[in-house]
Amino acid sequence: MGGLLSSGASLVLFQTLDSTNLEAKRRAADGVRGPLWIVALEQTAGYGRRGGTWIQSAGDVAATFLFDPKAKSEGLGQLSFVAGIAVADAIAQFAPRARLALKWPNDVLAGGGKIAGILLELVADRSGAPLVAMGVGVNIVSKPDAADYPTARLIDCLDGAPPPPTEFLRALDAAFDRWRALWRETGFEPIRKAWLESAAGLGAKIRVRLPNETVEGVFQDLDQTGALVLDCEGTRRLVSAGAVLAAPAPTSGE
Repeated sequence: MGGLLSSGASLVLFQTLDSTNLEAKRRAADGVRGPLWIVALEQTAGYGRRGGTWIQSAGDVAATFLFDPKAKSEGLGQLSFVAGIAVADAIAQFAPRARLALKWPNDVLAGGGKIAGILLELVADRSGAPLVAMGVGVNIVSKPDAADYPTARLIDCLDGAPPPPTEFLRALDAAFDRWRALWRETGFEPIRKAWLESAAGLGAKIRVRLPNETVEGVFQDLDQTGALVLDCEGTRRLVSAGAVLAAPAPTSGE
């Protein structure tokens, strides 16, 4: 099953698939350059950042957008912020009263719980030219258990029935097309400002897990590369890769 979306991208829908990102890599190797959305109603081997398992139930969104970024490689990390804004916009279309926030670098929160995650991977076509596989997972009906962060689902933010995955995908395609066009035309600055307007934890103390340590500091800003700017007891520190952890639960008596 397939179709053409408002952005001009094609859509291919699978009942069952190991992983939409893996399928994007296979198609790129076969010469497909996109723009193509790959959607699976069920994933058997979905994965997220650092190879972690991404759990999806029937009715949730599991999709990957395969496309030519038409941008310099050093700016491709900015696409995760473009994608985060677009996913939040799509969620807001169905749940306008949801308390949405953007968690660095590429998660969307609803009421403080993770409702969506984004995974960008660079892949190569048959000639070796770079493409982007942008994986998006949205909890529509399920609320998976997560070890390091609370989760949320769209159905709890709605008054009526949840949208089918393909309906949500059409809204996401249009939102990503708009924000990517702005990014390509004007650069990262308007994206950075829009992302910061919804940033979770801005101005507060946060903890960030790095490969060899966990750092704690006040989240002050996002720099022009997309790195976190932290104030660590008077020392300015930039964090370009890591995972923001949930705030610790208050101890008794606080």
